[in-house]
Amino acid sequence: MIKMRNPFIVTGKIPAAYFCDRNIESQELIHKLSNGNNVVLISPRRMGKTGLIHFCYEDEAIKNEYFTFFVDILHTSNLREFTYNLGRSIYKELVPKGKRLVKGFIQTLKSISGKFSVNSLDGSLAFGLELGDIANPELTLEEIFNYLENASKPCIMSIDEFQQITHYPEKNIEALIRSHIQNMHNCRFVFAGSERSIMQEMFALSARPFYQSADILELNEIPFDTYQAFVIRLFNEFQRNINPDVVEFVYHLFKGHTFYMQRIFNEAFSNTMKGKNCDRQIINDAIESILNDKETTYKEILSEIPEKQKPLLYAIAREGTAVGLTSTAFLKRHGLPSASSVQSAVKQLLNQGFITVIHQKYSVTDKFFALWINRIYNEKTELYSVFY
Repeated sequence: MIKMRNPFIVTGKIPAAYFCDRNIESQELIHKLSNGNNVVLISPRRMGKTGLIHFCYEDEAIKNEYFTFFVDILHTSNLREFTYNLGRSIYKELVPKGKRLVKGFIQTLKSISGKFSVNSLDGSLAFGLELGDIANPELTLEEIFNYLENASKPCIMSIDEFQQITHYPEKNIEALIRSHIQNMHNCRFVFAGSERSIMQEMFALSARPFYQSADILELNEIPFDTYQAFVIRLFNEFQRNINPDVVEFVYHLFKGHTFYMQRIFNEAFSNTMKGKNCDRQIINDAIESILNDKETTYKEILSEIPEKQKPLLYAIAREGTAVGLTSTAFLKRHGLPSASSVQSAVKQLLNQGFITVIHQKYSVTDKFFALWINRIYNEKTELYSVFY
């Protein structure tokens, strides 16, 4: 294995040597899939569920025995887009495996097979399909599921942000997808989602089509001691040091959210020379650098948020984790006008994904965005003390 120049990887697949813990979760996920069960994987965004899925896909037993597919549907808005992205993810995964498999997949898609183009140089098939080419998404979706059921090897299909299908305008989407999946024997599914309440309702309420159709696995933060040891080990392996209290600061700053910690240590590692020590100043500089890079984007995002919602967003960012949003104490503490205005703002901010609620505790979904808001709009003697 090629040794990484920076072991804190933030994009793409993470080799096992640089993947932190998740031993119990990965073994459980592999065990359930290998035993023929579908799995619901629930975690807050940026907690590492995508990385966990890809890590499990690299397990020798999974890699050798299954075709593995992954599709993120967060930004889809209807059945046509869902079908398009599902088909595209399968195609992209099959291309490296050879022309025969690609042709077999395309031939299954009789409703759109004529839309694929042929490379004049080598005769290979290219994914020239456009969204508008899917004239009948229900039929094409049925053909895709037929391919998975009749593939030459068992399949695992992971659908990330699966709760997004509840926002589609078409009626009975859950029932439609469930009707295909319930009779499949050759494909197992991982339904991953970050909106905990919606995912639990989809799979735990008897009135919903997916009721008790999959085992539920919740992904929480990596234990602090485990993560601290992981960070220190990687710094040491690359002839660098880091103070244990610095790792503790970052862990608590981001409440154990894997992506944000990984991004900070990626930046801090690159700014720590061999033989040197990563201290709090390097961490602070890393945070400032990342926030500066994102400032233009965050300004644009903030400009799109209605003025009536911003005070609540600022208040939640100021508290880090907020409870009792309609209580008199919360309203008074942040100068908010009324409980009814807060209720309206909460609903809109949740629907737009700007805030997240877990066990009645609210926080800004993007933790870097929350830090940026505090830096710009909330006066604090210690910029990060609200989180730590």
